[in-house]
Amino acid sequence: MRTLSVLFVLVASVAFAGDSPQFRGPGGEGHSSETNLPLKWSDTENVRWKAEIDGLGWSTPSVVGADVWFTTATDDGKSLRAVCLDKDSGKERHNVEVFHRDEPGKIHGKNSYASPSVLVDGEHVFVHFGKLGTACLDRNAKVIWTTEFTYNHRHGPAGSPIVVGDLLILSCDGGDVQFVTALNKQTGKEVWKTTREGAMAYSTPLLIEVDGQPQVVSTGGEWAMGYEPQTGKEIWRFRYPKGYSNVPRPVFGQGLVFLCSGYDKPWLYAVRPNGTGDVTETHMAWKLDRGAPLNPSPLLIGEELYIVSDNGIVTCLNAKSGEQHWQQRVGGNFSASLLHADGRIYMLDENGKTYVFAPTKDEYRELAVNEVPGRSLASIAAADGSLFLRTDKAVYRLHAAK
Repeated sequence: MRTLSVLFVLVASVAFAGDSPQFRGPGGEGHSSETNLPLKWSDTENVRWKAEIDGLGWSTPSVVGADVWFTTATDDGKSLRAVCLDKDSGKERHNVEVFHRDEPGKIHGKNSYASPSVLVDGEHVFVHFGKLGTACLDRNAKVIWTTEFTYNHRHGPAGSPIVVGDLLILSCDGGDVQFVTALNKQTGKEVWKTTREGAMAYSTPLLIEVDGQPQVVSTGGEWAMGYEPQTGKEIWRFRYPKGYSNVPRPVFGQGLVFLCSGYDKPWLYAVRPNGTGDVTETHMAWKLDRGAPLNPSPLLIGEELYIVSDNGIVTCLNAKSGEQHWQQRVGGNFSASLLHADGRIYMLDENGKTYVFAPTKDEYRELAVNEVPGRSLASIAAADGSLFLRTDKAVYRLHAAK
């Protein structure tokens, strides 16, 4: 039987205290152990540095050691680039073209050609641009290997990769074919590929442990699946009819996986991941059809599940039962995922406004509202006592006043 400590070995993250090496932080579920984070800021207040960036990308900043990594796309998506800033100064350390595509194709108006987040694992830096290319760089931005996948991601790249042991695992759900694949992270060679039926999706997989065994949970169009990470063998599948373009990353706790169904009508499902085969009729604990998100990933804190809908309705639920504790309309439009850090929840809208509120089941208790200029669809990262916030024009390192 595997233990939880073995699961963390499988993740093979090199993150130490102060790091945020992937989408949604060290554990991939929107939590950070950072403290002394800023409560209030503006374009000038509590800004340690602000780095202007070329091009456009919605990848979350990944912070490891002295580096802040993200991707961007310039020249209307033709130049797909990896960028590294110095964490202390914000000065550019590396800016390299990883792929050049003369015809990158069309993308959704809310998307970018550089939306999947960078994953830093030891001396490996993994960048993913959907069907436009996937690559491994070293920490000096030298390309080690590249590979491509054949599928029509239609609205552009979105879901980020994960590392499990020696494997780099990605969900590749196009409008034509859908599959999950694992690459040898040292070489980029395919280790396994598991096809599935459904529709296009843009979600990031999540590694969990169930009854001592690791699973990779991946939400595709119409189906969510649990896979054996070393072989790609499907363990279970759960169907949400008419789902497609799934974006939110699952979260796991209280013996349940929390899944979002995607467009056009979003549902939130709580599923017990201890079954085999088709568990649609047998392993659903509860479901929610009002206030579910299309894009922002949920946040689980103990027995409370927090979600924000794309149109600005925040809901706190009992994770075990689905019972609503409270609901609050804050307005605005949201795509970024929630962040829990320093005893607060940070919630960024699409126009640079961050709502900070208390994680309590009693009521929505707003602590601060902060704003910087620009569009903002990338999620906030917490690392080394700071928040790293990205807009369409700049990356900010925000810190608390001394």
